[in-house]
Amino acid sequence: MRLLVFQHIECEHPGMLRTYLSEDGVSWDAVELDAGEAIPPLEDYDALWVMGGPMDVWDTDDNPWLVAEKEAIHRWVRVLEKPYLGLCLGHQLLADALGGACGPQNPPEIGILDVQLTQAGEADAIFVDMPRHQRCLQWHSVCVTEDPADTTVLASSDLCRNQAMRVGKNAWSMQYHVELESDTVRNWGDIEAYRTALEKSLGPGSLEALDTQATEGMADFNANARQLYRNFMDAVR
Repeated sequence: MRLLVFQHIECEHPGMLRTYLSEDGVSWDAVELDAGEAIPPLEDYDALWVMGGPMDVWDTDDNPWLVAEKEAIHRWVRVLEKPYLGLCLGHQLLADALGGACGPQNPPEIGILDVQLTQAGEADAIFVDMPRHQRCLQWHSVCVTEDPADTTVLASSDLCRNQAMRVGKNAWSMQYHVELESDTVRNWGDIEAYRTALEKSLGPGSLEALDTQATEGMADFNANARQLYRNFMDAVR
């Protein structure tokens, strides 16, 4: 199996999911789109993961490569019909690329927060053997406001209706983050846009408190990440 990963900033990589890829001997290539790297021929790959980033789906003037990325996502899911997994921005890009829409999340969701699987989510292959209620890292000021055609909403929260979705039979995405490692919060806190959004929502000095919360919950976060990874791979195969 060959995996292609779209990244939009160096620090938002597959995180803990890299450990599971290594354990399985899965070959993967990351394309750093914000650094000007070109999207390779999609036919050479079996699965696509699209990670998070500080830009918004509509920021095409400042990030013109978003246009080509959305075209690639549309082709991947609708034409090639290959497996897709999107996280945070990757969730929003899936919706936007396939004819849905995104808009401001008001108020933003930032912190260690709860999501709950829908009835459809409990029955979906991506969430097999995973708890109905999950604690996870949220760090977003944009949400999916209009679902693409053939979408099933798989999880939600009090503030965000579409926390996870499946589009068709081959594409899954989550608004929240599952890929946490021990240094994730600190690394993301070094990004000015992320730190500003965090402190605007939770107050000055909130980075240290969030890092402590993430550390305390890391065992559960990693267990959920491993199970979701395994579920995705089982669905792909």
